[in-house]
Amino acid sequence: MPTRKTLSAEDWISAAFRALGEGGVQAIRAEAIARDLKVSKGSFYWHFRDVPALKARMLAHWQHLATDAIIRNVEAIGTTPLAQLQALVIEATGVPSSAYGGDRTESAIREWARHDATTAAILKSVDERRLAYLVQLFRKCGQSADRSGTNARILYGALIGLEILASQDLADVRASMLELLAYLLGENPAGRTSPG
Repeated sequence: MPTRKTLSAEDWISAAFRALGEGGVQAIRAEAIARDLKVSKGSFYWHFRDVPALKARMLAHWQHLATDAIIRNVEAIGTTPLAQLQALVIEATGVPSSAYGGDRTESAIREWARHDATTAAILKSVDERRLAYLVQLFRKCGQSADRSGTNARILYGALIGLEILASQDLADVRASMLELLAYLLGENPAGRTSPG
C-alpha cells in the first residue's frame, strides 16, 4: 500500500484528473481521491495545503501538458509549416493519457470553467495561446492574416466539437481534423472547391 512518502504530488494530480474526468469538478475531494489511491487523507496534506491548491496545480499541469508540451513537440519536428500543422492535428487528436483522466479531461475543464472564474481565465489563456499558434502556422503556409485567423478558429472549434461527438462514438476526430485541415489549406481532399 502506498504511503505519503511513496506518493508524489503528481500521483495526487493524476488521481484528481481521473476524478475530474469521471465526476466533474465536484469529484475533486481529498477524501475521495485518498480512497481511490488507498491511502489516508493525511497523505494529501503532505503535498497540498488544501483542495484549492491541488486544483491550481492541476490547471498548471494541464496547461503544460495539453499546450506547452504539444507545441514544443511540434516545433521539434522542424520541417515545413504544413508538416507542423499535420503533426499538431495528430498530437491534439492522440489518445489522451488515462493517467490524466483520458479523453474526458478537456471537456470537464471547459465545464469547470463555466462555474469558476479562475479556471475560466486559465482556459481563455490556453485557448488564446493555441489559436495564436495555429494562426502562426497558417501564416507560415502563406495564408493572409485574415484567412489564417479564420482558419485557426474553424480548425480549433472543430476540434472542440468533434471531441464531444467522439465521446458519443459519433466521430473519428483525427480523420475529420486531417480532412478539414487539408480543405482549409486548399488541398480539396474530397474534390471540393475551397475558398481562396
